Amino acid sequence: MSGLEYRGLASLRGPLASVADVEGVGLREHAVVIGGDGQARQARVVSLAGGEAVLEVFGDTTGLALADCRVRFAGHAVRMGVGPELVGRVFDGQGRPRDGLPAPVAREQRPIDGAPINPCRREYPRDFLETGISAIDGLNSVVLGQKIPIFSEAGLPHDALALQIVRQARIRGGEGFVVVFAAMGLPRHVALEYEATFRRGGALRRMAAFLNVADDPAAERLMTPRVALTAAEYLAFDLGLHVLVVLHDMTNYGEALREASAARGEMPSRKGYPGYLYSDLASIFERAGRIRGRPGSITQIPIVTMPSGDITHPIPDLTGYVTEGQIVLDRGMHRRGIYPPIALLPSLSRLMHDGIGEGRTRADHGDLARQLYAVAARAARARALEAIIGRDELSELERRYLAVGDALDRQLVAQRPDERRAIADTLDRGWAVLRQLPAEELTRVPPALLSRFLGGADAS
Repeated sequence: MSGLEYRGLASLRGPLASVADVEGVGLREHAVVIGGDGQARQARVVSLAGGEAVLEVFGDTTGLALADCRVRFAGHAVRMGVGPELVGRVFDGQGRPRDGLPAPVAREQRPIDGAPINPCRREYPRDFLETGISAIDGLNSVVLGQKIPIFSEAGLPHDALALQIVRQARIRGGEGFVVVFAAMGLPRHVALEYEATFRRGGALRRMAAFLNVADDPAAERLMTPRVALTAAEYLAFDLGLHVLVVLHDMTNYGEALREASAARGEMPSRKGYPGYLYSDLASIFERAGRIRGRPGSITQIPIVTMPSGDITHPIPDLTGYVTEGQIVLDRGMHRRGIYPPIALLPSLSRLMHDGIGEGRTRADHGDLARQLYAVAARAARARALEAIIGRDELSELERRYLAVGDALDRQLVAQRPDERRAIADTLDRGWAVLRQLPAEELTRVPPALLSRFLGGADAS
């Protein structure tokens, strides 16, 4: 049933409005709340009980008078218009234009909650996505259809890293690739800086941006990733494009979810977050992937700001359960002036070895990455030992690992925010680091590769 309209609200608590004695209304149905001032505010039904419908209002409810409001139910879930003209545009968190241009022509209207991908039709991700960042491409490679978050904390340069990924990311062949960027609860000046950078660098020509800023309604924040992913699904599975979706910041999304849950009076779970936080995050992250028989893909890079750097906080903890690895930024590396401060040992891409190697990156990629990780682990152990007994008490080999560990950070991981490295350059830099060790220490690399790439290596 559609077109139902009720006059008057039973109650109003923050973003939640309730309507009494409703009939023929469904859960998650789209509604419009019209105040006495005539302004229409989008909403959706989040609860139905005893003939009362509770609505989540995606707009400012300040000043609404209960008796003066009208509520119109649409008879369907919240939808957004999709079409090819989404690319090159900037929208707000509800999918409305915020760039001063008319709304793009919509080919059709689609529910923002999407449709689950049938597990039997999921295609395993196997194609390399190049970000131009050595610490990611060389050691934590991303493949098309993967979901891999960046774990950061306040004060670390995750904004610069996200911008760099948006500007530099590409696929083999370079064609048929777009970016969908969703900002959730970012400070207004940061969101405006993102938008200006997209325009200045020309990245906006191959992307769609959805910006929800900190002073926008928190309830709108819950729509933003779903609106962005609805656009991404159309671009990927209808137009056949490979889409990279950057979600920034999922912690702000989780805070908005906790706020909405508290307003509804729901029983809190860990740290006050609702018990369904895991399934809610999964409903977003699981929209990444590839579908058998369809040429496009959706790759997700969510950014998660860990409160107080706590990786066991509910949001990063549950994000790690759903996603396929993580890229961890380290404050210690940031203090040493290394950008991007990606800590290699806690970082992981579970699908890396399915998307690299002969025909994708280079035949030596996998063996080189394994050896570099082994070197990073030995260097970390040498640093820990140095902190206990001092450098003078270390063996010559341990001191050498200290030097090589520093070279790994300075020569491979570190790069300028405007520097784009091809995968071949990244791999060559990795071999240059390994040349600083005796050949007998390189036990993860086949002899044929040692002979090919380290013919002049130190054998002492």
